[in-house]
Amino acid sequence: MTESDPSGDEHDHDGEHDHTHGHRGRDGAGDAPEGERTVEFAVPDMDCASCAGKVENALEREDGVERIDTRPTTGRAVVGYDTERSDEDTVATAIEGAGYEVVGRSGDGSDGADASSGAGGADTAASESVWTSTRALKTWASGLLVALGFVFEFLLTGQNAVVATVLGTEVLVADAAFLAAVAVGGQAIVRNGYYSLKNLSLDIDLLMTIAILGAIAASVAFGERLYFEAATLAFLFSVSELLERYSMDKARGSIRELMELSPDEATVRRDGEERTLPVEDVHVGDVVVVRPGEKIPMDGDVVEGESAVNQAPITGESVPVDKAEGDEVYAGTINEGGYLEVEVTAESTDNTLARVVDLVEDANAEQTDREQFVERFADYYTPVVVTAGVLVGVVPPLLFGGAWATWVVRGLTLFVLACPCAFVISTPVSVVSGVTSAARNGVLVKGGRYLESMGDVDAVAFDKTGTLTKGELTVTDVVPLNDNTAEDVLRCARGLESRSEHPIGDAIVEHAEDADVEKRDVDGFESITGKGVTAELGGTTHYAGKPGLFDELGFDLSHVHATTDGGVVTRTSQNLCERNGCLDLLEELVPELQAEGKTVVLVGTADEVEGVIAVADEVRPEAAAAVERLKSLGLERTVMLTGDNERTARAIAEQVGVDEFRAELLPEEKVEAVGDLTEEFDAVAMVGDGVNDAPALATATVGIAMGAAGTDTALETADVALMGDDLTRLPYLYDLSHRANGVIRQNVWTSLAAKAVLAAGVPLGYVPIWAAVLVGDAGMTTAVTGNAMRLSRVEPELERE
Repeated sequence: MTESDPSGDEHDHDGEHDHTHGHRGRDGAGDAPEGERTVEFAVPDMDCASCAGKVENALEREDGVERIDTRPTTGRAVVGYDTERSDEDTVATAIEGAGYEVVGRSGDGSDGADASSGAGGADTAASESVWTSTRALKTWASGLLVALGFVFEFLLTGQNAVVATVLGTEVLVADAAFLAAVAVGGQAIVRNGYYSLKNLSLDIDLLMTIAILGAIAASVAFGERLYFEAATLAFLFSVSELLERYSMDKARGSIRELMELSPDEATVRRDGEERTLPVEDVHVGDVVVVRPGEKIPMDGDVVEGESAVNQAPITGESVPVDKAEGDEVYAGTINEGGYLEVEVTAESTDNTLARVVDLVEDANAEQTDREQFVERFADYYTPVVVTAGVLVGVVPPLLFGGAWATWVVRGLTLFVLACPCAFVISTPVSVVSGVTSAARNGVLVKGGRYLESMGDVDAVAFDKTGTLTKGELTVTDVVPLNDNTAEDVLRCARGLESRSEHPIGDAIVEHAEDADVEKRDVDGFESITGKGVTAELGGTTHYAGKPGLFDELGFDLSHVHATTDGGVVTRTSQNLCERNGCLDLLEELVPELQAEGKTVVLVGTADEVEGVIAVADEVRPEAAAAVERLKSLGLERTVMLTGDNERTARAIAEQVGVDEFRAELLPEEKVEAVGDLTEEFDAVAMVGDGVNDAPALATATVGIAMGAAGTDTALETADVALMGDDLTRLPYLYDLSHRANGVIRQNVWTSLAAKAVLAAGVPLGYVPIWAAVLVGDAGMTTAVTGNAMRLSRVEPELERE
């Protein structure tokens, strides 16, 4: 587009990739050195590589500009400048001097005027339909004029009279119609070509401008009427521009869908009254009211009410999650049925959804290896083909007596093919489609290179606690002994553990409360370090602890009478009870429970063992299916890393189905284990909780954090974040990344092959200039974009029950 065209319709295209000169943090402010200000400009018509190149060239000539980060996939330019040598308006003027209107801006220290996020640029661009825009209307008018000229040129030849003579060359009715088509449809092309020349950018607009004006000049110079070729170029390239803009709007639309998840307004209770306010005016500490069917407008904690909340927009969970007082909720999720009052814990610009959108947009800033290859290739491809076009246009007529008009047109056709539109756009649109598809399904990929790397992963290492297991200890078995009931055992255990601060004690107390087991008065509580606890219950000393504690107390644990009373009894111990009426705890029951990965607690008095309680960190119900699905997708190795003892690790590994496990690992040993895997395999992913496993996550090729929703640390540090505690998203990510790499390869090599075939056919006269535009530019660009959009339809095959 140009400075004089506020509609945003006139723009250039040259394929799609990001030019990044210096990177910045999520909000653009954190990395700015002292004296430097960072401003983010919304430039919706900067939507291709050549656009970004022109903007960069213009900014690099501006005194005081220190950093430039152009992001055509989202229509943003992030600029850092020295406040003593430049200012925001000057930078904006430089961008507009490259031919692109600035429609919004925001940054550190900004007064907030015209604030626009990166996607805001896309929103602005999308406010008007591509097919009814000013550029489109001019294109359709140009097409009608081309059709009119065609009628006089080939059908009404008798009426194709001379209407003027220019520089000794007769202009017929058809010629006049073709020239009018060039004037209407080529106006934007020539204007953008001027900006390309001004900013020393050898891009498609400059090459098309040369081709159109060259055809007209050749008509005058050589007496050959090439007005039809010039008009066809102007019309078809304008159609190509519209198709590319439509394709880019489709790609940007996937990011807009994320933004639109959060409502614009919230119902806030202030001073005893309910008020409807824009979310920007709602602040931390406010209480928002969310009625059935409404979207939750802000991150916060439930302070009143109960409801099932559909968290799919954030975590990808297919089943609504029950929320009650004290539970956390996220902006953009949907209140299914109940009434909720939520105390706001984050501003609208810093809630979980806003961070996800920012990180998805930023994910397109870092180039993948394939993007870097394509860009390097393009740097050589365009000059080589342009040189070939010049040689084709002049050598045959000069050396072999060829017709100037014929060979000039063929040379100009190579000019049209010289811009690597389709294969430059092939990778970025695939990344946009893949990353935003993942975000909609509860997976946040922090960069295109991580999506690419995940597709090359051969081995996945899992942390155990909190990843393959829930990370929460629960009571799994209660075995009453010596004519006690399960309730008797839990009553004593609850009393003993009520003053304990150990996680095992907390699990026992919680289980007893859920079973409505009454409390007992506790006196003389004492913790026996490393063994258990003791206290007086009803005047009798009781103990709870490891089997070794009771062995020290002098119990014979090999002949304990077992009872069954409807309590929770392990299947094997129940069979033993029925067969023998007694248990050998040390040889039978305890090893059996420990083999299942459970921690055993004995409960009793100084005279009697009353029962056995088993506590375990439960395996996630979806863990085994996720591991199996990864293997079916072609993953070579799955490994579990844990600090637990080998017996517990083995039990969990067998339940989950991993290929191998490594137990009793210290944090630094987990790092070594991941390092060993990276030596054996080309790419390794590590899945952990994002905090405790940070060193191992950083060592892996791709670090994946579980349960990142609402967690700043995991969102900021992980390469990939599974927003919910849902392992089913891992095989989905693996599948998506494989498909994304496949789509990128298809796009790159298909577009290169198409260009090569067309370029080879031009000197032989097999490729007319209109085919070069229609197939090589518009056709292939639309094809690679459509192929990339297929990634948006990839969905998880597994769903957590």
